[in-house]
Amino acid sequence: IFFACLDLEQKSSFLDGHKLRNFVREMVVILFSFGFKHAPPEADTVVDVRFLPNPYYIPELSPGTGRDDKVAAYVLDNSLAGDFFRYLEPFLIFFIQGHAAADRQELRLAVGCTGGRHRSVAVVEHLDKMLRKHGVAVETFHRDINKV
Repeated sequence: IFFACLDLEQKSSFLDGHKLRNFVREMVVILFSFGFKHAPPEADTVVDVRFLPNPYYIPELSPGTGRDDKVAAYVLDNSLAGDFFRYLEPFLIFFIQGHAAADRQELRLAVGCTGGRHRSVAVVEHLDKMLRKHGVAVETFHRDINKV
């Protein structure tokens, strides 16, 4: 619903990479994956990625994690994930800018899937790279990657 109002072609409200680095240099984004079947995370914001394709049901992918190339490709290399990131990236930059402007020192962003091993891990790894390209200081961990 929110994204229907977001004009992705108009980037004037977003800072370019250099300005963003200067703007958020005092803030760190703590980005982590988790599983909804475990206790809820302590996070400022939660992104639910249970709608993305689930490698759990693919026998050769199920034992892996979202850090494995084949598992990550299954989760990320499709039109649904492409659309998701096309909307999420400008939102996150806007969101991080807003929190940095409010003098936040830390922003905890949790990404969740069912178990916390596949989809959320792949998405967090992707977001880590994307945010670093924008000059955002990021700390990443995977809370439930080894839980059954």
